[in-house]
Amino acid sequence: MLEGGIGALWVRGEISGLKVYRSGHWYFTLRDAEAQIRAVMWRTYAAKTRTPPPDGAQVFVLGTPTVWEERGEFRLNVTELLVTDQIGQQQLELERIRKALEKDGLFDPARKRLLPMLPERIAVVTSLDGAAVRDIITVTRKRWPAIELFVVGTKVQGAEAEAEIVRSLGIVNRLERIDICVLARGGGSKEDLAVFNSEAVCRALAAVRVPTVSAVGHETDVSFTDLVADVRAATPSAAIEIAVPDRADLARQVAGLGLRLGNSLSRGTRLAGERLARTADRLEVVLARQLERPRRDLERLAAQLDALSPLRVLERGYSVARDPNGRVLRRRAEFSPGQAFTLRVVDGEIPVRVEGAQ
Repeated sequence: MLEGGIGALWVRGEISGLKVYRSGHWYFTLRDAEAQIRAVMWRTYAAKTRTPPPDGAQVFVLGTPTVWEERGEFRLNVTELLVTDQIGQQQLELERIRKALEKDGLFDPARKRLLPMLPERIAVVTSLDGAAVRDIITVTRKRWPAIELFVVGTKVQGAEAEAEIVRSLGIVNRLERIDICVLARGGGSKEDLAVFNSEAVCRALAAVRVPTVSAVGHETDVSFTDLVADVRAATPSAAIEIAVPDRADLARQVAGLGLRLGNSLSRGTRLAGERLARTADRLEVVLARQLERPRRDLERLAAQLDALSPLRVLERGYSVARDPNGRVLRRRAEFSPGQAFTLRVVDGEIPVRVEGAQ
């Protein structure tokens, strides 16, 4: 009914999300301020256009309305595409927002804040119905179960999404002891992610008082919130992997630090022991040198004293005469006939008596 009742017609719109597949087919969306429609341009017709138009370009397409039965999706089969010199209204609005945010410094890398190493409480702004919140909870419980998650539910696409996201980010600022705020949404088309290019949402994210992580769409999707946030994550799961430490990795790091500390202490103790041994050797040499001179002086004095000893004289054949009072008798006049005295020789004393005197 669609193909036969309407037939081919010209449609003007703005190109969005054009993808060129290896088969040569082009898939894209036509949009304006009020509506959007899926479109496909088969390889035969795409080859005539040659160069795919950029996102945001305004075009005229000739196409036939049809239904893609497998998905139940209404779309245009495009046979001709003409690019105008104008930029679509949506793209112009994006450029205006980008310049306004850039002018106010919201894209400046200098304003980026570091995420805390060990957060205790994380606020997550996302849809309660999407897969993103389940992925975030699963990854958090796996990596660090003790962390508290505060999920602030919000719509993430549609007419009411902008106001709800702004309100939810304001709620995060009123929560106590929050360490990180994660703004997350799963994958989707550029139209589905359009709210994350909203100026109001970007300014509300910049006003959050704690470090922020933007995890919107797939890895290849980049929204303005990714540029405003302190950290950009490719996916919601990747956001938690960035924000939450892995307890297993941290345990390995601590074990490694303990091992290195033990090795360092052992090495330090061994080096200290070696230095102490070398110091003891040097001290022993110094003490020996200090004691050598007094020892030589003592030996010299002992030799001199020994040389002066009367015993040395006696060893050479001399003897000493002493009277009973111990007085040394040196002259003949001191000896009288019959006088008793002792004669001291080298190995003892001999009692002697004077027989006569001349």
